[in-house]
Parts: sequence; C-alpha cells; structure tokens
Amino acid sequence: MNTSIRIDVPEALAASYSKHSGASGRAWIAALPDLAAGFLDRWTLRLDGPGRHGMASLVLPVTRADGTPAALKLQTVTDEHATEPVGLRVWDGDGAVRLLDHDPDTGTMLLERLDAARPLSSVPDDDTAVGVLAELLVRLVAWPAPEGLRHLADIAAAMLDQVPAAVPVLGDPADRRLVRTCASAVAELVGEPGDRLLHWDLHYDNVLAGEREPWLAIDPKPLAGDPGFDLLPALDNRWDEVVASGDVTRTVLRRFDLLTEALGLDRRRAAGWTLGRVLQNALWDVEDGETALDPAQVAIATTLLRHRAG
Repeated sequence: MNTSIRIDVPEALAASYSKHSGASGRAWIAALPDLAAGFLDRWTLRLDGPGRHGMASLVLPVTRADGTPAALKLQTVTDEHATEPVGLRVWDGDGAVRLLDHDPDTGTMLLERLDAARPLSSVPDDDTAVGVLAELLVRLVAWPAPEGLRHLADIAAAMLDQVPAAVPVLGDPADRRLVRTCASAVAELVGEPGDRLLHWDLHYDNVLAGEREPWLAIDPKPLAGDPGFDLLPALDNRWDEVVASGDVTRTVLRRFDLLTEALGLDRRRAAGWTLGRVLQNALWDVEDGETALDPAQVAIATTLLRHRAG
C-alpha cells in the first residue's frame, strides 16, 4: 500500500457516522484512509483533487492508469447502499453515472467522473430543472427492476404497520389526520406496487453535469416499484423558492404536472404514491424524535389531496 498518500476524512462525515452508527461508524471512519489508499493501489488510481462527501460517502476525484478521469466512492455496506451498483449496472450509463468497477466486500465503487461543482440545483429556472429531472426519470424507470432489490410492496406494508404507533406521537390533530389520510392512500395502492427500477432519491443535487451527457443521475437507492413513488424529491426541491413564489399550490402542481406528463403517469395514482412518500418521511421523522410534520411535506400532501379530489 502506498502509505505516502494522505487521505483526509472530512469532520462532517466523521460526525455523521458517529451520530448514526456509533462505535461501528467511528471504527469505519478510522479505517477509511487506509481503505482509500488500498483502492488507489488496487485499481491503479491517482488522486486528482480534493474529495467531496455527503452524509454517508467520501468521493475522491481520481485518474485511471490510462488517464481517464473517474471518481472513487467509499461508503459502508448497508441494505441501502448495497443495491446502488445493482441499479447502476442495469442502467449502464443510460441517464445515470456509469459504474466502472465495484468491490462488493467493502461497497467501494469506481464511477465515471461528473462535474460535482455543477449540480442541477445550479440551474436557476425551475421549469428547466424539473424538465431535466423528468427526462432522466423517464429513462431510469423505463427499465424493469432486476431480482434482489427491495420492493415497494414490502416497504408500503411495513409503513402501514407503523402508522398506529406513530400517529399518537404527533401533537397536532391536523398532522395526525394527514398521516392517516396518507396511509389510506397507500392502502388503496399497495396491491399494485409496480415493477420498475426506481432511483428513490432523485432530487436536484443528485443530478450532475457531465461530458458524455449534459446531465446524469447519481447516488441511487434502487427500489422495485411504481414510478409515482419517485416524484416527491423533485416536488420539495428548493422549497424556499416555492414559498417565495407566493403561490405554493400552483408551483407544486406545475412541478407535479410536468413530471407526470413526461412519464405518462395516471395523475391520481401518482398522487397516491406521492402521499405514500410523505407518509414515509413522516414515519422517519417520528422515528428521529419529531412530534410535528415538516411544513413542506404538509403543503405538498394537502395540494395533492385537493388535486386527487378534483
């Protein structure tokens, strides 16, 4: 191993692992510099600038032996992360970043290099940004989900099981009613969960500019299910701008209509699965100790409930 290579672990990434994974997370962070150096050697890579990180991964810009720019992504092996290379292999660069190599034992991936300094969130015009995201979704969900992925049917059933315990935690009766209403929408659809390959986290910052294509999706959490379950991250992007528009309902519906029209989705069904996504976020918040729903989620759900009724 090339011990002369210094890999700095960002403090925010270390703090995230310590908070969410405790001792095991701290141990992984402690081993991360050696893990990264080992893969630089193993895959004959050269560091090519400072790394970037999210809540769960460190991404290092690298150059391959033949001079090709790439990105080395390091993260723990979890149920969520383990399916990322599965989806990327199916897409094989069709609307998503291309997977160049993968080590299943450590979860380490070598990816096509994109421009991390130019996410889709840097595009100022909202309709343009939503249109780009919609075009990518059309391509991504065109693929049937491969075997071995988590399935929306199981996730939806688990959510419905959690609702009775979660509702009493919410302090506002209106929040409790909204969660029950979202659960009812999911109950109507759970028998037809779909079979498409979903990204599950396609928001503006998970779309980066590239050279091979203008925009490509990154960081999927692949799931088998209905494309309607993939819409919410696009609806609550840049929420401050939605509020600043002065007409939250109009802006949410414009985004929703752009997405559903591009994907050719039944709007009532797509609204129902989006309410399911609101339910999922609500359950996650309760699990994290929250006693009130996020205002953006409430606004989106309320808007779509009126839209479904109309």
